[in-house]
Amino acid sequence: MRVVGLDLGGTKIAAGVFDGERLLSKVILPTPKEGGMAVVRALAEAARQAEAEAGEKGVAIGLGTPGPLDFRQGTIRFTPNIPGLVDFPIRKLLEEATGKPVHLENDANAAALAEHHLGAAKGERSSLFLTVSTGIGGGVVLEGRVLRGERGQGGELGHITLLPGGPVCGCGLEGCLEALAAGRALEREAAYAYHRPLSNQELFALFEEGDPKAQRILLQAARYVGLGLASLVKAFDPGAVVVGGGLALNAPEGYWEALHAAYRHYLAGWEVPPLRKAELGGDAGLLGAALTAYLEVRDGTG
Repeated sequence: MRVVGLDLGGTKIAAGVFDGERLLSKVILPTPKEGGMAVVRALAEAARQAEAEAGEKGVAIGLGTPGPLDFRQGTIRFTPNIPGLVDFPIRKLLEEATGKPVHLENDANAAALAEHHLGAAKGERSSLFLTVSTGIGGGVVLEGRVLRGERGQGGELGHITLLPGGPVCGCGLEGCLEALAAGRALEREAAYAYHRPLSNQELFALFEEGDPKAQRILLQAARYVGLGLASLVKAFDPGAVVVGGGLALNAPEGYWEALHAAYRHYLAGWEVPPLRKAELGGDAGLLGAALTAYLEVRDGTG
């Protein structure tokens, strides 16, 4: 059985044909800046090109998209980086454009699903995935399926509150894990400490040189991630914890040491699930989108 995976991002659309274990093709197209229906047309074209490259047709489409979703209605409630997608009936419109059934999933949940079935948590009954990049997202997989929650809001791991009264987050609340430890948070702290804009790569370099400001900024962020993960483990008790995302995976080893230390410290007295680095890299979202459709079709649940 073949399905098409589509991963919608703020700047690019990734598409591929998937056979249950691997991608048979991969196509990248730019995300139309005008948004709206132009995005639907680009998604349909990406799917067509992926099928042509693979020489195989998909029986269904899995679409991973940013922003909160209404799974019952098949709509994108809103996306922060793509215009014209507010209460947008993406499922209906993409089904009309492709003639195939479409299965939706949040992009971070899709990546969690991929790491569970094909990556660092393969073989586990349950897993928790956190991606630390420009922002922080994640997902929880139980018995092989993503935990969405009653209203589709489950798995918003970057928005657990760790510091009431702390920095204001992009979601509008304050003290979220994302506001304390994501890439934008590090850049905010670095700009204040060094009196100039500083990229995360520059901050990493200063950290490696032993610069005390960089050490404090990065180690503090790592400890917040470890604390957040430990708190989530107490809620979900996963078989394994997986951490990915461009910031975390490119961070110096000292960052990981501090993250692990905080994770163990805040789980003292508890059984501690293994904490692993993500394995699938930039393909996790695309693979997870395809897996969403593959599992639904295979199990006859959608």
